[in-house]
Amino acid sequence: MYLTQGLHRSLQRHPEKIALCHLAPEDERSWSFARLADEVGRRAAVLQTHGISHGDRVAILAPNNDEIVITMLACWWLGAIACPMNVRWSVPELRHAISDCGAPLLVADPAFATTAAELADIVTVAGADTLAAEALDRVPLEDVRAGGDALAAILYTGGTTGRSKGVMLSHMNFWSASMTRGAELNNAPDSVSLLVAPLFHVAGLGRFVGQSIVGGTCITLPQFRADAVLDAVERHRISDIIVVPTMLQALLDAPGFLPARARSLTRIAFGAAPMPPDLLDRALAAWPHAEFFQAYGLTETAGAVCINLPVNHRPEAIARGLLRSVGRAGLGAEIRIVDERGEDCPRGEVGELVVRGPMVTRGYWNLPEVSAQALRQGWFHTGDGARMDADGYLFIADRLKDMIITGGENVYSGEVEAALRSHPSVVDAAVIGVADARWGESVHAEVVLHADAALASAEEAVVFETLVAWCRTQLAGYKCPRSLRRIDALPLSAAGKVLKTTLRAEHARRCAERVAEAGA
Repeated sequence: MYLTQGLHRSLQRHPEKIALCHLAPEDERSWSFARLADEVGRRAAVLQTHGISHGDRVAILAPNNDEIVITMLACWWLGAIACPMNVRWSVPELRHAISDCGAPLLVADPAFATTAAELADIVTVAGADTLAAEALDRVPLEDVRAGGDALAAILYTGGTTGRSKGVMLSHMNFWSASMTRGAELNNAPDSVSLLVAPLFHVAGLGRFVGQSIVGGTCITLPQFRADAVLDAVERHRISDIIVVPTMLQALLDAPGFLPARARSLTRIAFGAAPMPPDLLDRALAAWPHAEFFQAYGLTETAGAVCINLPVNHRPEAIARGLLRSVGRAGLGAEIRIVDERGEDCPRGEVGELVVRGPMVTRGYWNLPEVSAQALRQGWFHTGDGARMDADGYLFIADRLKDMIITGGENVYSGEVEAALRSHPSVVDAAVIGVADARWGESVHAEVVLHADAALASAEEAVVFETLVAWCRTQLAGYKCPRSLRRIDALPLSAAGKVLKTTLRAEHARRCAERVAEAGA
């Protein structure tokens, strides 16, 4: 199967139906399926004149808008590989990903022209607006209909060692993930999906693929703002949305929120962080008619491999503790909980979650040894600690890869630690996730400074400001520490590994002491 197939099907069935609408502050742009297919063919011709052919990678730097959708479809139309970049990344992070995938071309939204210019020494940069203008006088190319095991995208995800990895995802990976999810939770062709989850993340991109396959309508917003989302839902009769719990809370807390404004929402998917029961209660009261469900998946699985169905977000199931579950294996996916020897753990015992199925990646770009390790014995090893109950419900117990989820964004401690250690005053650093009322978790750093460094005698606030400013030159803002403590030495195990459990326990104890002192 190929990812432009849904566009051809919709062109045959309902060419004048709205396929895509971008909501911008100054402009609103709508594309019928007929106009979109024509434009995609023209853009593919433009990409070809820029030297792009079958199998080439095209880096894309754009917010959620019609341009990123058209560029990705044009890549697939041409048989090229779309490499959407995280718009929140720093220039060094973007430089690594673009160099790693070997993209000869970077398509950049005008909003990122300054950032793109800083990358012009490693890649040819073309403005999305320039390509759109060039397409006006191009003859549309015929779709090559690349599909199956051909790569459709390379999505970059954080790395535990500080290096982001390019996850290779084929047309079949995306198709399988979307079709199996749709078989379990019907994706109606008359649905209107709001794409506010970033399209450089697998959740947002997977949702677009699902809508494209069935011929549904997609509405894009460049970023999440509660007032803009509520306005979009009301004006465009949005039927479904993917959020993280912090987004849902922002919607319910928005000054302009009224249940009547958002009544068209009939399906609300969430993931990336646990749903607080009190927040779910508020959401159910606001949308008593809507289906709520949680999805668990990874970039490496092109979408969800477990779904906690809507029935488990009602009082009876919540009383059984199923709200804490990420559900059971989705259609087409096999999951196991294994010990260090790769043998099945008894039900209820925590081990590593492993997955296999047609949605699982073939590996990481340019990292054959890492790929072989992750995909050993025919199973993808997620690095997530989990347990399974007697009924097959999966509960995530811990993140073996030491990943922090802050506001729905994944932050790997290794990346932040590498940035901190690169500062000349820092001897060593350890990064942990700590509880945060707003973001779920926030990034906390413990640092050891050189005794003779200028920062060693500085006040704690100065150390914090200096090191965070340093991190911002290398990392996206959401990855930078929100709190920091200077210590004499990191606690180590007998094997020389940092005891992060000790650091978490000490941080919790200090927080409890501050609360007690404040209440005294």
